[in-house]
Amino acid sequence: MMGEVAAEVGVEVTVLALSSQDAAISNVDHVIFGAADDEDALVALSRVTDVITFDHELVDLGVLERLEQRGVVVRPSAAALRFSVDKAVQREEFASVGFPIPACVTLHTTADLTILEAWMSTRDVAVVVKAARGGYDGRGVLFPHSRHEAIEMSRDLLLHGPVVVEERAALISEVAQLVVRSVNGEVVTYPLVTTVQSEGMCVEVRYPATVEESVHEEARRLGVAVAHHIGLVGVMAVEYFVTPRGLLINELALRPHNSGHWTIEGAATSQFANHLRAVSGQTLGDADATSNAAVMVNVVGAEQPGSLDDARQVPDVYVHDYGKAWRPGRKLGHVTTVGNDAAALHVRAWQSARAYGTTTREA
Repeated sequence: MMGEVAAEVGVEVTVLALSSQDAAISNVDHVIFGAADDEDALVALSRVTDVITFDHELVDLGVLERLEQRGVVVRPSAAALRFSVDKAVQREEFASVGFPIPACVTLHTTADLTILEAWMSTRDVAVVVKAARGGYDGRGVLFPHSRHEAIEMSRDLLLHGPVVVEERAALISEVAQLVVRSVNGEVVTYPLVTTVQSEGMCVEVRYPATVEESVHEEARRLGVAVAHHIGLVGVMAVEYFVTPRGLLINELALRPHNSGHWTIEGAATSQFANHLRAVSGQTLGDADATSNAAVMVNVVGAEQPGSLDDARQVPDVYVHDYGKAWRPGRKLGHVTTVGNDAAALHVRAWQSARAYGTTTREA
């Protein structure tokens, strides 16, 4: 979706795509074929671009660091990306500087399982076991029913890399804060939104977040502090747990994020335009909302395809089809409604999403 706003921002976009079937190539200026962790492909990309940026975290930090050593401009930097790519690095660093995170322990080898046993023995709470790298949309996140199961799940995940085990938070809700930071340190923030999850995947985003005003203020303060601490350039989504003891940082995404798709229709400058402004060294755009409420619903492929035409027949709904081949369980697009009545927007958005063929259930 960055390609759709590139012209208005005054940049050209060259995408690194795996194949000619990739949906992203339909609205960009140039294409290079290759994998995101293919160093030769990234070198080729760097030769025809001024800046390399990202729309996912499945990258090889070592490759990016070598590119930076050669003078390639990477925004956000490999050092900043490490906080979204590697949960172990993020948790350890954030704990050291006092950012609020769930109580956790990081494991690097099976020898650390004894540390985990001791850590769990002091806590009478359920835990979550997370792969430090490679997980998204609920992948690599496990919910053991016992301490023994937590040990065995951790042992299995350690075969592939470090593991984070953390206390399962007592959730009131989940919210997300979008922050944009420019090359010179200018920061703008979007309004806080509520995110609704199902089976580890975000199914709905609601603006404004229905939390106390103090939570809005704290989410913004923390998001800005994190952005400055990691040296962010571009868009960052900070996903928070809202708990009885306050906000806890769950995850970071250093790229345009699903929780910000509503900004295409619902904000003065979309997250995609502001990301391109940031990484290309421009002044950031206004991030204020342009309506009193907005609802975004993800469309995930059902067993049988739905009807894009029927989805578009629902009044006052913006339907975004990603141009992907239909496949059950695949994120195919999203729908957004904006206006004044949040309850009515919720109904219309889900009506359109169901017509489109989503598998997700209304929250």
